[in-house]
Amino acid sequence: MVADLIETYRPAWAPIWIIHLAVIVLCALLAVMLHALAARLVRSLLNRRSAYWATLIAKVRRPTRLAALLLGLGFGASLAPIGEAGQEAIRRTLALGVVVFLGWTAATALDIWSLAYTRRFKLDVDDNLVARKHVTQIRILTRSGTILILVLTTGLALMTFPGVRQYGVSLLASAGAAGIIAGLALQPFLTNLIAGVQIATTQPIRIDDAVIVENEWGQIEEITSTYVVVRLWDWRRMVLPLTYFIQNPFQNWTRETASLIGTALIYVDYRAPVPVLRAKLEEIARGSPLWDGQVVNLAVTELFERTMQIRCLVSARNAGQTFDLRCEVREKMIAFLQAEMPHVLPRDRLELGEEPNQPFQDVTAGPQGADQAPRSAGPLG
Repeated sequence: MVADLIETYRPAWAPIWIIHLAVIVLCALLAVMLHALAARLVRSLLNRRSAYWATLIAKVRRPTRLAALLLGLGFGASLAPIGEAGQEAIRRTLALGVVVFLGWTAATALDIWSLAYTRRFKLDVDDNLVARKHVTQIRILTRSGTILILVLTTGLALMTFPGVRQYGVSLLASAGAAGIIAGLALQPFLTNLIAGVQIATTQPIRIDDAVIVENEWGQIEEITSTYVVVRLWDWRRMVLPLTYFIQNPFQNWTRETASLIGTALIYVDYRAPVPVLRAKLEEIARGSPLWDGQVVNLAVTELFERTMQIRCLVSARNAGQTFDLRCEVREKMIAFLQAEMPHVLPRDRLELGEEPNQPFQDVTAGPQGADQAPRSAGPLG
């Protein structure tokens, strides 16, 4: 019926195949326009609910547009056939489009599932161990699944063309000389891909973990299918292959829990009253909002010729707060020693020919006591 109407109202100067092609293109454009109107209507209805639904609409908009385009082309081809050669071209185009649409839909569905699953977990909390565990697994597995879908879609797309069908079969079966050469060429990529699956299951690292790699401290910012991005303390980014975290030792400060114990070392004179310093450390910890209330301890951990080493232990909720708390302890302990006990700060002593039975004299303290500024000891003799 449509073909008869076209033949009736076709201008004499226009070939019939141009009119048929124009009908097919018009049907395709009409389908895309209807899709745009429907997408705008759905977006206006769901945007009021939450940003999550707006994100979902944005993810499915392009695959559904491709589906509308394919439906428009198929409907137009049924209304206005353009000969045997034209029909064959339309069939191959639709077959290729359907394969791409199925692959795109599968990848989008995987992405939406990962988004819906991970939105239950919050990374911006102090104790985010469980959240980091699940988010890391989902992100790595999603990227690996997307790559697998891409390979399958490419192989099926090549199989829709008779001239290159064997390449599609080789890609899917990973057989033949071409498959072996491609496998050798892609060995680093495939190795990192397998390492990504291993990291997702065993989880030596997770998103937002505090790590030390290559003598640099930073946090895991991103884990892709082939590499890891570490955000260093000074905002630089270190990019490492996934295999690095499988084959090399590294430090993970938040492997089991986000809480950490920080160490601050102070060197003082032997006359320093350790109980007083211990009480001061406890006072500093209790007065700091960074302390998590778990660990605070002071002990003499080493003795040297002129000084003794005081180790201050304090704990905090995460690596960043632990670092800040260590700095706060150092600053306040030194300020306390300078203001209240300057005589216990490290200093050098010299013996100037005392008799064996005479008590030791600290010549650096001067005749007025320890608080006086030290003076020159003079020549030995």
